[in-house]
Amino acid sequence: MSTPEFLERPHDPRDPSPWLALYLDHSTPIDDEVKRAWLDDCSSRSRQYVLPFMRPFARALIVVFQVAKTFTPRKMAFSRTLHRLLAWGMEHFIRPEANWLILRHFHLGSQVLQFIAANAPVAVPTNPLRPAAVADVREDMFLVHDLNLYNFIIRLNQALKAEGRRLEPVADPDLSMIGRPPLELADMPRRRRNFLDLQSAIELFTPIYQLLLTDDDFWRATNSLQLDETIGLYAATLLDAREHLILVNNKHPLLPMSTLRAGYRLSLHGLSTEMLHAFLMQLKAQRAGAEPELP
Repeated sequence: MSTPEFLERPHDPRDPSPWLALYLDHSTPIDDEVKRAWLDDCSSRSRQYVLPFMRPFARALIVVFQVAKTFTPRKMAFSRTLHRLLAWGMEHFIRPEANWLILRHFHLGSQVLQFIAANAPVAVPTNPLRPAAVADVREDMFLVHDLNLYNFIIRLNQALKAEGRRLEPVADPDLSMIGRPPLELADMPRRRRNFLDLQSAIELFTPIYQLLLTDDDFWRATNSLQLDETIGLYAATLLDAREHLILVNNKHPLLPMSTLRAGYRLSLHGLSTEMLHAFLMQLKAQRAGAEPELP
């Protein structure tokens, strides 16, 4: 793993690096390697110079595509084409740090749902996603990721209601499914043209996602981001640790937001998942009697 520029440059008190300050701050739980990759991506020239132009362009496309789709069949979708296009873009244009964080997200989201299912007082099936490479995204992975979240919440709450139960703190939670995904940053595509940062890529992918899926699929995907609070509450209830919800801020799940901010909120979603997973990893290390890794 290459050393980010902000860690190589000597600290100058008259010109301090904001990225170094964020990296050295340990107030939030996050894996150190993830933090380095995240801040390396955030401090890239792509994010500095491409994102300010990409974001308004992508949001304008969302409006244009929304108008255009009012005149097309509601159920017309090209999911396989979408995912092949996303995988191609990831393979050829996205920075290795961004690709690594995207693939990690599928693993981490699956582990979090498995954690809740394992510690819930009712049986809930899950459908874990564990991509090993960018090419695995081609199998409708983004769409299935959204479906998994909604289906899990529906099945969990249907089972709780049917049995007259509710989520409660667990004295000795099962953390066996929580672990480091078998993905290495060094294995990600690393060509000269792999320059696009994570947030710019998300902003660009969002209108493409809208264009090639149905309105229902796109609406469901963008509003799944507001379920961060829901999943956070489930985990916090099981762990009796609601104070850790302070950084979950994708807004109230009962108040859908405009799809125009989906790219920014998707970045928040990824970061919230990383922090919840890091917290569970630290808890697992403590339960095993090991020294938990500092973020």
